Amino acid sequence: MATIIGRKREQEELYRLSHSNKAEFVAVYGRRRVGKTYLIREYFDNQFDFYHTALSPIELEGERLQEKQLQSFYFSLKRYGADSTHQPTDWIEAFEMLIALLEKKGTARRLRVFIDELPWMDTPRSGFITALEHFWNGWAAGQSHLMLVVCGSATSWMSDKIIQTKGGLYGRTTYEMHLAPFTLGECEDYFKNEGIVMDRYDQLQCYMIMGGIPYYLSYLNKGYSLAQNIDYLFFHKEGKLRHEFDRLYASLFTSPDNYVKVVRLLANRREGYTRSEIAKATGISYGGGLTNILKSLEVSDFIMSYHYYHHSSREVYYKLTDLYTLFYLYFIDKKGSNNPNFWSDNLLSPSLNAWRGITFEEVCFVHRNKIKEALGIGSVQTEISPWRSQADTRERAQIDMLIDRADRIINVCEMKFTATDFLIDRRYDVELRRKLEVFATETNQRKALHTTLVTTYGLTSNEYSNRIQRVVTMDALFRQ
Repeated sequence: MATIIGRKREQEELYRLSHSNKAEFVAVYGRRRVGKTYLIREYFDNQFDFYHTALSPIELEGERLQEKQLQSFYFSLKRYGADSTHQPTDWIEAFEMLIALLEKKGTARRLRVFIDELPWMDTPRSGFITALEHFWNGWAAGQSHLMLVVCGSATSWMSDKIIQTKGGLYGRTTYEMHLAPFTLGECEDYFKNEGIVMDRYDQLQCYMIMGGIPYYLSYLNKGYSLAQNIDYLFFHKEGKLRHEFDRLYASLFTSPDNYVKVVRLLANRREGYTRSEIAKATGISYGGGLTNILKSLEVSDFIMSYHYYHHSSREVYYKLTDLYTLFYLYFIDKKGSNNPNFWSDNLLSPSLNAWRGITFEEVCFVHRNKIKEALGIGSVQTEISPWRSQADTRERAQIDMLIDRADRIINVCEMKFTATDFLIDRRYDVELRRKLEVFATETNQRKALHTTLVTTYGLTSNEYSNRIQRVVTMDALFRQ
């Protein structure tokens, strides 16, 4: 069995579920390329009583989708010992064949069934969901020795049809496992396991580009520097990740055009847009159409919704958070450079430095719980959000992260990505004092404000550094 990096909580749950004394229906979902299939296959060492992976509808476009999916399912049944002599004509018959196969294996031990990329099997007018309901409700739920694991990258489908369905599978899953991208700490473990030598400064930049997606990390060549790897994967004409964007969204969404339209819009403004702004800019219906798109993108870990601190709760913003998508749209799609050594040639350019600063803030937000732990408030109830001045004056200000604590303190977080210790000069000190004053005045603040610096290495001591109450370095973001 290969080494499984991270996923400790998930492995503990899989152990518990595989040793329970009742039927288990486990739904595993998460962004494509995040490692769902790898986790299940490696944890169980590929020891299944039935395993099937659906055919990608992208490659089957224009063909008889249902017939091909049924044929593939039949071949999987035969591979695991089914006695059937003919291909099933519909999904009801296909699952009856699966029941016959599993009954033949007896009840003396735990049976494991793994069906991967489940959403792809639900082709138009196929009756797949009805057949799955019949399989589970009519037989599998009564088999205390059975563990069924279903997996899917089309996260919105998994949510609507399996986890939060109002149909026959309502409340039938016994455990839902959302697999998120690696944290920085898990990425560091991955690099060590693969023999990739990279300091944390470069690991952090790698995370800004690939977003902790294991599949993308697997393309890194340990004999290259980070800059060489980025050039080879993104800026060479046939780079493995240069053409990932279109494949990614096409594989997740049946009609991806409007999803991509929303994503491209959100990439234009780091704080995102309101629903009405998105509808106006894209021309997508403000009602159900846009609602479903935003929900699907959010549950798939591409975007997030949030409220500004001290603003109306009805004012919801949506921002793009998938780091791979942000990098691709800014550097590949927008700039369109034909230079295969673009990254190496521009390492110290203003545009790359600006990108590092902005993207570091996104990484900090992803690792906000690590920041809380570093501040010693991991168990304190908090609300974490950005704030933006609503005053229509020259005194407007913005704070990218506030940690509003139940112990009557607010950490006002400043995130700074630098190659050395951060230095506060007179100009920045004036700006920081102004920002705090505007925030306190506009929000009529009565809590203590603790200015908190989150940075790569640390803070240079000078006449202005006492303005900062706490410093959190990048090392805290890597802690497990």
